[in-house]
Amino acid sequence: MLDDIEGSGTPDDPWQLTTPPGKSAFEAWREPDAEPPALVVQVKSTQLRYHLSCIEDAHAMLTEHGDWMPLGNADEQKEAKDGTFEAWGRSESNPVGGWYGFKKGLRGRFGNYVPPVLEVLGLAEVEHNARNNHIRAR
Repeated sequence: MLDDIEGSGTPDDPWQLTTPPGKSAFEAWREPDAEPPALVVQVKSTQLRYHLSCIEDAHAMLTEHGDWMPLGNADEQKEAKDGTFEAWGRSESNPVGGWYGFKKGLRGRFGNYVPPVLEVLGLAEVEHNARNNHIRAR
C-alpha cells in the first residue's frame, strides 16, 4: 500500500484517492457482503459500483499482459479505445463477460477509478501524468 493514502477501504473508513492525473478526489471501499459483492466508488454525490472481482481479475489480466497498458478512460456512452484497461473492463472476453459496472449509465470510467484502488492495494503501478496514463501489474 502507498504510505500517503488515507483509509482502510471499508464503508466506515474509505480510501481517499485521486484519479490518475491527480485532478479529482474520490472515495472507494469494498462491500464483500453486498449482493453482489461490490467495489464502491463515491465521486461527490455520484456512486458507482463495480463487481468486487474486478480487483483480482484486473490484476490477473495485467500480470498476463506483462507490460504497461494505456488506461483509456471513457464515459459509458463513448467507445473505449481497443487495447486499453477501460476496453477490457467492458469486454465480453473478460471474466464477467462484459461491463464490470452495475448500473447502466454509470458503468464507464473503469480506467479512471479502478487503477488507484489496484495501486493502493499494491497490485499495480499507475502513471500520474496530466493525460495518457498507463498501468502495469506489480
